[in-house]
Amino acid sequence: MASGSHRGTPGDRRQGIGPTPEGFGPIIRNFDAHRPVIAASAWIAPGAVVVGDVEIGPDSSIWYGAVVRGDVHQIRIGARTNIQDQATIHVTRDRFSTFIGDEVTIGHRAVVHGCKVHSGALIGIGAIVLDGAEVGEGALVAAGAVVTPGSKVAPGQLVVGMPAKVVRSLSESELELQIQRTLGYVDLAKRHDQADLLGGDHSEARDRSGR
Repeated sequence: MASGSHRGTPGDRRQGIGPTPEGFGPIIRNFDAHRPVIAASAWIAPGAVVVGDVEIGPDSSIWYGAVVRGDVHQIRIGARTNIQDQATIHVTRDRFSTFIGDEVTIGHRAVVHGCKVHSGALIGIGAIVLDGAEVGEGALVAAGAVVTPGSKVAPGQLVVGMPAKVVRSLSESELELQIQRTLGYVDLAKRHDQADLLGGDHSEARDRSGR
C-alpha cells in the first residue's frame, strides 16, 4: 500500500485517522458516538474525508478530495462503488439518510444529499441529487443535472437538465457499459493504492519533467 492511502480492516472503527506528518492521507473521524466502518478492501484516497455514521462496502473507493459526512444522519455505501474526486455525500438532520447501492459511480464534484441511489446507477460530473430523491437501478443522471427534492428517477432511465427530466431509456449495451466502467474503478483504485508518494521537495517529479 502506498504511504498516505487507507484500506479498512474488517469492522474497522478507527477514529481520528488523519494526514501523515508529510500532510498526506485521508481524514477518517468519528462524530459523537458514531465511527466510520470501512470494509477491508475499500480504498480511501489521500485528501478524502470520511466522518461519522458511515459504512463503506467491499472494493468501494473514495477519491481525492471527496467528502462523505455522516454527522447528523447515516450514510451507507455498498460494494464496488466509486465516489470520485471532490464529490460530496451528505445527509439531512433528523430527516434523510443517504443510501448508495452496489456498483454505483458518483462523478467528479457531484453532490448526493439525503437521498437514495440504487445499484448500477451513475451520477454524472457535477450533478446534484437532493433530499428525499430516489435514483433507480441502472439510471443515469447526466452531468450537471439536478434531481429535485422528493423526485424519482425510474430504473434504467437517462435524465438531463435542471430540473432533471427523462430523455429516454438506456439500452442493454449502455447499461452493461455503465457497469463495466464502474468495475474499472475497482482496478484503478488498487493501482492508485500502490502508486509511489513523492517526497516534500518533489525533486523526482522535477527531474522527470526536465525542469
